[in-house]
Amino acid sequence: MKLTSKQIKLREFNPGDTPSVHAYASDEQVTRYLIWGPNRWHDSTQFISRAIATAAATPRVNYELAIVENASGLVIGGTRLRLMASDPKNAQLGYVLARSYWGRGLGFEAATLLVQLSAQLHLHSVSATCDPNNIASQRVLKKVGMQYVGYLNCDVYVRGQWRDSLLFTRKIPQLA
Repeated sequence: MKLTSKQIKLREFNPGDTPSVHAYASDEQVTRYLIWGPNRWHDSTQFISRAIATAAATPRVNYELAIVENASGLVIGGTRLRLMASDPKNAQLGYVLARSYWGRGLGFEAATLLVQLSAQLHLHSVSATCDPNNIASQRVLKKVGMQYVGYLNCDVYVRGQWRDSLLFTRKIPQLA
């Protein structure tokens, strides 16, 4: 599985990634619109263990992949492509970047690579949700070809309160 773009590549997580993951996953600004975090060290180590375990699962239904900056080789974020249990030809995607890498088009590159992975896996469609206040993520999802299809009222319970989400989806063109 080769997933490389101009500025980044996606690869499997490994145990040595824990400090880098914890650096962004413990940042309140990074996780404010997410349904997890900010992480404690224990949360980050558990995440890495789960990511490694899911990579070895057969059949594989969860692709937790590190975002690595090509220029530096540093882990600067993470992605997820999760096949839906109810219909494994459809998946949900997500991504997170360390704050110091925001505004460089890396979220778009990561989402584009996940769409490419979806095509390699012969999926029919991908969807994503984001917080209505997360304007940057809405832009990324639209730029990668996803269409806004709905407003989910009070669909996630996060840090003691119900929050709304926006739902985006796109069909995946099949590779020849």
